[in-house]
Amino acid sequence: MEYVIEEAEIQNNPWLLREPSPFAKARLFCIPYSGCGASMYRHWPEFIGKIEVCPIQLPGRENRFHEPTYSSYEQLAENFNEALRPYMDRPFAFFGHCGSALPSYEASVQLMRNGGPLPSHLFISSQVAPHEGPYGRFLELDDQELAVEIELLIHKMGGKALPDIVELNTGIMRSDLEANRSYKQDCPETLPFPVTAIGWNRDKEVNPSLLGGWKEYGQASFKVLDGDHHDFLQAPMELLSTIAEAMRRYI
Repeated sequence: MEYVIEEAEIQNNPWLLREPSPFAKARLFCIPYSGCGASMYRHWPEFIGKIEVCPIQLPGRENRFHEPTYSSYEQLAENFNEALRPYMDRPFAFFGHCGSALPSYEASVQLMRNGGPLPSHLFISSQVAPHEGPYGRFLELDDQELAVEIELLIHKMGGKALPDIVELNTGIMRSDLEANRSYKQDCPETLPFPVTAIGWNRDKEVNPSLLGGWKEYGQASFKVLDGDHHDFLQAPMELLSTIAEAMRRYI
């Protein structure tokens, strides 16, 4: 099925930081995780070979802070699938780390149920399989403890943890965690495209051994990379090579 990109849709789409290139051979839609916006991918290249990296901006944060945030992963997936549909006109994949891995999966499932277009690949980083969640110590933290984590994350991203920014992002994080807590899947759903589950050997949040449940979802492969929970922010070459190799067959 062919999808036509309308000019107005490109120019007025708040879900994207920039207009996707018409020359890309494939696209990687990168979803920011709990409490964060698309700027968390600012250290990633615009292209991995011929694959365009497209950070997704979620409502309620950064340049969309005036918009209400989402209340569930199901709602979020439905909304950004609709918004991104014009750019699914060539091979594409989702990348999600930790909290953003689950809406990446949910978006893939919704596309499958609704007749496509289907992702060529799904990249999951540091997240247990949906039927084994919700999982993570952040789910048990109070707002003060979350604020401390937000400060640490802002520093890891190279920013300055100003009190107002920390307070705003703590509220966003709390809302995102509620969506995570309410996302419960009773049993695996087989996907008709490959899944690569990526773990990090120094990850203290999600041990790579916890990712095994993704084998229940069909064509799953596993990769353990060198780094901690936040090293993906720097787009390490091993991660980019993993993505490029998996997408090579579609280009």
